[in-house]
Amino acid sequence: MSLLPVVLAGGVGSRLWPLSRQLHPKQFLSLDGGLTMLQQTLGRLDGLDTQAPIVICNEEHRFLVAEQLRQIASDNRHILLEPFGRNTAPAIALAAIAATQDDDDPLLLVLAADHQVQDIAQFHDSIKKAQSLADLGYLVTFGVVPTCPETGYGYIQQGPSLGPGFGVRRFVEKPDAATATIYLESGDYLWNSGMFLFRASRYLQELERFHPDMRHACHQAMVKMEYDLDFTRIGKDAFAQCEDISVDYAVMEKTQHAAVVPLSARWSDLGAWSSIWELSDKCEAGNSYHGDVIQTDTRNTMLRSESRLVAAIGLEDLVIIETKDAVLVADRHKTQDVKKIVERLKAEGRDEFNNHRVVYRPWGRYESVDRGQRYQVKRITVNPGAKLSVQMHHHRAEHWIVVSGTAEVTNGEATYLVCENESTYIPIGRIHALKNPGTLPLELIEVQSGSYLGEDDIVRFEDQYGRV
Repeated sequence: MSLLPVVLAGGVGSRLWPLSRQLHPKQFLSLDGGLTMLQQTLGRLDGLDTQAPIVICNEEHRFLVAEQLRQIASDNRHILLEPFGRNTAPAIALAAIAATQDDDDPLLLVLAADHQVQDIAQFHDSIKKAQSLADLGYLVTFGVVPTCPETGYGYIQQGPSLGPGFGVRRFVEKPDAATATIYLESGDYLWNSGMFLFRASRYLQELERFHPDMRHACHQAMVKMEYDLDFTRIGKDAFAQCEDISVDYAVMEKTQHAAVVPLSARWSDLGAWSSIWELSDKCEAGNSYHGDVIQTDTRNTMLRSESRLVAAIGLEDLVIIETKDAVLVADRHKTQDVKKIVERLKAEGRDEFNNHRVVYRPWGRYESVDRGQRYQVKRITVNPGAKLSVQMHHHRAEHWIVVSGTAEVTNGEATYLVCENESTYIPIGRIHALKNPGTLPLELIEVQSGSYLGEDDIVRFEDQYGRV
């Protein structure tokens, strides 16, 4: 029987700030200039006998997911939208219920969208071993064979042999360095990868045993589901009754049927910048580079530039990450603490918590170029065939200057084309819309002027993306 991949894409990746943001977290980023982490997760399934995947994400990330699946021509089964995060146990329950709705009962291969696996052959081999145990009714997790006394991961202690895997003696929390060293030397402990394989009905049976209220709430949420474009929306009120709890705590640590299959596939959850430095190609001095960087007399340092020159002199054991609106400088051994900075940004209501200067929308993207009192300048890109909502603003007027492509503009009762090097003006309170009727991206500069320039000053009347 083929596997049904379930890809969990709902995290925020706060420890990879400033590259990862609340509205554009790490699973949707390309860290190496190629495919994004979500796309790589789906790509490493090639060669396995799998069904179209279920992707679970937060509602505010839905268009990012849809666009990234479209880019790799992924034939997804569902994009399940969580109205808010409730951790992995309820998310997997939603997928299991969706998977069994048509009297089917597949094996669920549960993967995180933000992990890295470098040895795909070994990854596939471990999945096949886990499949034989899941066919016997085990709930299987994958334990990464440790290569160092890592303190950033939880551990799994192996129990008796089960042939291709082992029973689980216990799960343990992230240890201190001394304890991690003991675990490594014993040979009995594996890193907890957070990936699983089990039959959908078996997971629901165990969830019913240990958390019947959650099982019922997820069932009710799926009863209330609605289809919206590429997305499946669940019942918000029912889902709100679910406890915020991981699958480890809810089921795996309690069940008598847990098994673990060792995984030696050069895996990482890329949970901090130090993890990315460790996996990166480095020069003889131990430095890793990305973008426009220059260094001298610098060792064991990560230098990443997204938009401008970064120069380093006489540094050691640092991480320097530059983006258009923020720069992170951190001790390489303390990058787990980046989340403390993110918590402060959130508490202070700063834009750097939520978004980059480049913001992605279902129709394309925009970049904030300049902002001052009563004005704001944006660079807008509209994808071929895409259209912004029919909308109006109470507090701002807009000037549009087309840089490349052709714009179809609705301005009140009139609809007309604006070509390269031409412009148009949208007064305050005027109902308007913007469309790219061409086959190439439409690029334009938007100058906003008015007493209030917030993104919430949008009244939508029509929208092909369901945002009215």
